[in-house]
Amino acid sequence: MRKKGQLEMELSARITQWEKEYLGRGSLTCKSDLLRDLAIVTLQGVLTPAEYELSTTMTGCEQLKKYRNNLVESGRSQLESIVEQVLDRSIVSLHTDISTKTGERLIVFRLNAPWDKLD
Repeated sequence: MRKKGQLEMELSARITQWEKEYLGRGSLTCKSDLLRDLAIVTLQGVLTPAEYELSTTMTGCEQLKKYRNNLVESGRSQLESIVEQVLDRSIVSLHTDISTKTGERLIVFRLNAPWDKLD
């Protein structure tokens, strides 16, 4: 059985690869943390300079969040596949949000079982 740190690193690498292939560019950093039945992925530096400019107004922030969240949802099946391959768990739910101030995105995957429990 692979150790927690190895699983977290592999999940981060696979999410970064997905970003580059599916979204066209990756984050500056990606860190995954496993906790009970959660996989929490923190992505830093996901916004472009144009998106920061767009987010200077409330309307722009709302549009940006909606657009970026729709992109993640449109790739949901790929993300679920990545998590299943790395953690050998299926996804119960996926939650995501992006900060228009810091350019940070959080993706939280709720797993069907704790990551460290044997089937």
